[in-house]
Amino acid sequence: MITKEEIEKKITKYPILEYAFFDTSELSFDANVRTICGNKCPQYGKSWSCPPAVGTLDECKARCTKYKNAFIFSTISEVNDIYNMDEMLSARDEHIQIVNKINNNIFNKYEDVLILTAESCSICQNCSYPSELCKYPEKMYPCIESQTILVTEICENHKISFFNGSNTVTWFCLILYS
Repeated sequence: MITKEEIEKKITKYPILEYAFFDTSELSFDANVRTICGNKCPQYGKSWSCPPAVGTLDECKARCTKYKNAFIFSTISEVNDIYNMDEMLSARDEHIQIVNKINNNIFNKYEDVLILTAESCSICQNCSYPSELCKYPEKMYPCIESQTILVTEICENHKISFFNGSNTVTWFCLILYS
C-alpha cells in the first residue's frame, strides 16, 4: 500500500493547488446530487462516466466505501469567460493531463484504486453509451458527483478552496485507495 508520505513526496512535481487526505468514512453520499445530474447535466444518460451508467446510489456508495483512504486535490484554470461552457470544458484538459500523470506515476502500480474527477469523460468524441461497452474503461474516470459525493462538503471539512476567483475554474480529483 502506498503511504500518505509517499504521495506527498511525489505530488510536489505537479501543479496542484490544494490537497487533503482523509478516511472514506467521512464521505457523504446524497441522492439530491443525482437529482441535480438528471435535471441539469447534459451528459446524464449519455456517458459511461455518468448516471445511470455508473450504477445505483447503493452501488456507488458500496464501490466508494470499500476503500479505506481518500486523497482529494484541486487544480485551477484561468478562462476569459466563466459562463462560456465550451471554454470552461476545454480548460479541463489540463486538469485531466495532471490526473493522468498522477495516476501513471504514483497510483498505477496499485491495483485497488478508484479515480473520480470533474465532469463527464471526454476521451471519445461520441460516447458509446448505451449501445456498446466503454472503449477505454481503463482511462475513463467517473465523475465525482456521479457517485453522489458532496465535493463542497469535503472542501469545507478540509479547508480546501472551492471558489478561486471570478474567471477561475477549480477542478477536483478524488482518489480512493486501500
